[in-house]
Amino acid sequence: MEWFERAAEAEQREDWDTAITLVSSHAECYSVDHYAHNNHLWHMSLLARADRLEELAELALTDVHARRRLNRSLRDQGKEADLRTRAEDGDRDALYLLVRLLCETNRAEEAHQAILDLGPENQHAHQILADFRSSPNSVVAL
Repeated sequence: MEWFERAAEAEQREDWDTAITLVSSHAECYSVDHYAHNNHLWHMSLLARADRLEELAELALTDVHARRRLNRSLRDQGKEADLRTRAEDGDRDALYLLVRLLCETNRAEEAHQAILDLGPENQHAHQILADFRSSPNSVVAL
């Protein structure tokens, strides 16, 4: 059985240690070999699914894919304080996900304040909020 099949089976069993070990040894960020790059993305996904956020955070210092996957995991888990801290440290992706999280939980005013506090000149963050407020599904406080 090939490493790929063993890794996929381990992932299906949620045997994260085995899956991560197998995939990480065949992963390379921004490799010219698209298989190695895809394995890198798979590796980041496995770390997130295994809830290895500290490991992702360490990798996120130098790896954009780890940073994005970490931020997405924090959003999915509703960890707005962690996203805010990352945004305070200059992570724009964390700011965008924080704004989305606040909007999705009907806290548009908190999202607006977060933008003012963390990125008052950030047009993309303002646009996320504006798109939410103009959405027919949004609940906007008057």
